[in-house]
Amino acid sequence: MKYAFPDNFWWGSASSALQTEGAREGETTWDYWFAREPNRFHNGVGPQQTSTFYQNWKTDIQLLKQLNHNSFRTSISWARLIPDGIGEVNPEAVDFYNQVIDELNEQGITPFITLFHFDMPMAMQELGGWENRDVVDAYARYAQICFELFGDRVLHWFTFNEPIVPVEGGYLYDFHYPNVVDFRRAATVAYHTVLAHAKAVQAYRAGHYAGEIGIVLNLTPSYPRSQNPADVKAAHIADLMFNRSFLDPVLRGEYPADLVALLKSYDQLPACKPEDGFLIAEGKIDLLGVNYYQPRRVKCRDSAVNPQAPFMPEWFFDNYEMPGRKMNPYRGWEIYEPGIYDILVNLRDNYGNPRCFISENGMGVENEQRFIENGQINDQYRIEFISEHLTWLHKGISEGCNCLGYHMWTFIDNWSWCNAYKNRYGFIQLDLETQQRTIKKSGEWFAATALNNSFEKE
Repeated sequence: MKYAFPDNFWWGSASSALQTEGAREGETTWDYWFAREPNRFHNGVGPQQTSTFYQNWKTDIQLLKQLNHNSFRTSISWARLIPDGIGEVNPEAVDFYNQVIDELNEQGITPFITLFHFDMPMAMQELGGWENRDVVDAYARYAQICFELFGDRVLHWFTFNEPIVPVEGGYLYDFHYPNVVDFRRAATVAYHTVLAHAKAVQAYRAGHYAGEIGIVLNLTPSYPRSQNPADVKAAHIADLMFNRSFLDPVLRGEYPADLVALLKSYDQLPACKPEDGFLIAEGKIDLLGVNYYQPRRVKCRDSAVNPQAPFMPEWFFDNYEMPGRKMNPYRGWEIYEPGIYDILVNLRDNYGNPRCFISENGMGVENEQRFIENGQINDQYRIEFISEHLTWLHKGISEGCNCLGYHMWTFIDNWSWCNAYKNRYGFIQLDLETQQRTIKKSGEWFAATALNNSFEKE
């Protein structure tokens, strides 16, 4: 069967500054953490050793062209552009980003630019990071500078990538710096991130730029174990905390009332100012990027909470392993393709069918060298992964969902936070010793799909 996509569909991939560019003069939280705890990073590989995009941007963009990308998302590094977060702009960074943006446009690849992809400048973290409203203002200034420098040629802006992840990683579950485990501080970080987002949107609109501004959220549909009311309630609370805590403010301009009531009843609400509500309402977006990797399966708790234990989301639900689920064993994630359709239907039915696109979807696999045939990685598993997701995406579009594109994570195997290079995600294989790039079978498949704006599947 042939699956054809709408005209002008965005075919491309996504990456980030920190994961591709390599060393910068402005220190980030990642540089700082790696220098102190390299043991937390797979094989001791840190954020200076990435896929050398800073040196190889021109040939990498040629590879994007070869993969028939018509669009590509990356980020600007706040720490590269403004090394101390608030002071002088680094002219070398301006030159670099100008060259990248101009080359993308010249090659017919529309740049999608994210302002913040987990890479807090260490100077800002020392002030408290997102716990401090001064950092919110510093971010708004940084966003404004980016719009002024590049807004004439970048027409698709995103304030944040997966803003829930620094909340979870840095303030709940200890997998990002500053390795805090404290729900109330996590709630403050999440809240201030929404304020920072809204201030950037406000600045963009005030500048009357020709493009549009949005945000990229990793939406993880919460599926209850059963339709038992206790399981349904558990899934609802997980959805409120991990999806709707950002989705509702950016699409509706306000928080879900039941999330506010829940946190209030446990005395976990962040400090609010009277003018915040107006600001959040101003932060409604033009375009939503949806990152989808896995579902969240939940059930009601089997045991009572110890009231002496620190308050955590898991007070309200337990994770549930669905029997017979399909797994990516390398990442430990369930593969559930219909989730991409369920997200789109939820946006259509409950959020007014916003303009959106799949901004990330992908499959990390360990030790891909074992699949080399005739000098090329034969990653048929990745082709199946993408085509299955695209089949469900196609169904959503055919039923009226306003999805405008599909971006894969990622184009070249890149450095991935604490996992470093453990799992590979790229269409293009990266040899870490030589930095040589070799297109995988999936890259050829994707290039053909993008060229034809369609693919065939039995």
